[in-house]
Amino acid sequence: MISSDVIRGYNDTLILYMLLDGESYGYEISKNIRQLTQEKYIMKETTLYSVFTRLEKNGYIESFFQDESLGKRRTYYRITPLGLAYYKEKCEEWKVTQEVVNQFIREW
Repeated sequence: MISSDVIRGYNDTLILYMLLDGESYGYEISKNIRQLTQEKYIMKETTLYSVFTRLEKNGYIESFFQDESLGKRRTYYRITPLGLAYYKEKCEEWKVTQEVVNQFIREW
């Protein structure tokens, strides 16, 4: 399991990645992150929705309501062009971060 402290700076990147191929809603995004990481990272609900709030405030995602077949209304999210540019920046930042941290990793 990955500590939330380690990955905190990349929660935005994870959420944006999950929206690259289309719109989605909170529970589905959380479930897909958990599955993609093989349960090594489980994003808490409070973290998930604070990331949504921050991303939307910064113009990186948009939210909208959509009714489900059972009548329940869900909030869906989609990435914006600004969000795609931010995602690409974070990917480049990650490459540099890996290079730096790898200098301090010793194989045992």
